[in-house]
Amino acid sequence: MNLEYFIAKRLVTAKDNKSSISAPIIKIAIAAIAIGMIMMIVSVATGVGLQQKIREKVSAFNGHILISNFDSNESNTTITPVSLKQDFYPDFKSVEGINHVQAVASKAGIIRTETAFEGIVYKGVGKDYNWHYIKEYLVSGKLPDYTNKLNEEVVVSQFLANRLNFKVGDAFNTFFMKEGQNKMPNSRRFKIVGIFNSGFQEFDATYIIGDIRHIQRINKWTPGQVGAFEVFVDDFNQINQKGEEVYKQIGSTLNSKTIIEKYSYIFEWLQLFDFNIIVILVVMILVATINMVVALLVLILERTQMIGILKAIGASNWSVRKVFLYNATYLIFRGLFWGNLIGIAILLIQQYFGVIKLNPENYYVNEAPVYINIGYIVTLNLLTVGVCFVVLLIPSYIITKISPVKAIRFD
Repeated sequence: MNLEYFIAKRLVTAKDNKSSISAPIIKIAIAAIAIGMIMMIVSVATGVGLQQKIREKVSAFNGHILISNFDSNESNTTITPVSLKQDFYPDFKSVEGINHVQAVASKAGIIRTETAFEGIVYKGVGKDYNWHYIKEYLVSGKLPDYTNKLNEEVVVSQFLANRLNFKVGDAFNTFFMKEGQNKMPNSRRFKIVGIFNSGFQEFDATYIIGDIRHIQRINKWTPGQVGAFEVFVDDFNQINQKGEEVYKQIGSTLNSKTIIEKYSYIFEWLQLFDFNIIVILVVMILVATINMVVALLVLILERTQMIGILKAIGASNWSVRKVFLYNATYLIFRGLFWGNLIGIAILLIQQYFGVIKLNPENYYVNEAPVYINIGYIVTLNLLTVGVCFVVLLIPSYIITKISPVKAIRFD
């Protein structure tokens, strides 16, 4: 154990003395670092968590990339069907990083009950449909089985169920308009076997999910014709790159669009969170650094006589500076300890109990999601320590200007 560390340790032991001028300032500095770390951990966890949760929900209803005819509208209702006989279906082997392709078809309709009616989009799916996301949002009932014969089982959102007073086991009539004028609508009777709640009201208020063969019959398509293909990629961060590769591989008769392009207004809004997170990180690190600089300056002024004595007995400027830098580093780590402890505790409480609620009409989720990752927490800690330590080198330079003779006489 070197001399500088020993002296720094003695300073740490003496710093809590109530008669010390620096004691309250040091406590404020520790509190500032702790509060700053709490804010940074929470802001990153909630910002990234919200982005990921919304991406998952948009993907659940659309896939990552949608392949369809050029005449498809925003609700994916197609006039001209797409053949199932495609090189990319069921496995997209020509593009790496794609894990699943599923055939779907959508058609606008109206649910009619004795007391109310509601416009919906019936999304038809088949035996290749990945129910992973919908299963996560299922609140009652079960998922339908479309692997065998045509059936009338559907899943509806809790939002629609509440508006129409539906529950699992209820049956209802849905009317689908035919193409052309003066044609009577097609009527289908469906049975609810499951109710889901994604918290994404834009989709919950619109979609019901059922057997794709109903749409094929209504539109007089063959079993080998569908409305579109939903493509899922392994890494969402590569969605734009994979979208371009998919577009080049599907041929000139089909069009592809990523969900970022289709729902640009949602993802542009999500990008604002990145800017907000950066601003919070900069402000919190700046506040913590300023407080540490002030604490170090006060500590240096309070220990001016000690600095003079150390220099008088032959200590170099750098050795004396290290004494105070060791002390400042201890204070930084003490603040980080409490900041991490409280910050992670807040995230765990939110993750398991959902204390903070959000309005799904504005945020697309019912409660604030959190993303807990040790990697980003460690990075925030290292960033804070690095910035604070580098900045603290500047005020510690004052020590080199202190004259031993004047310092010893300093009172």
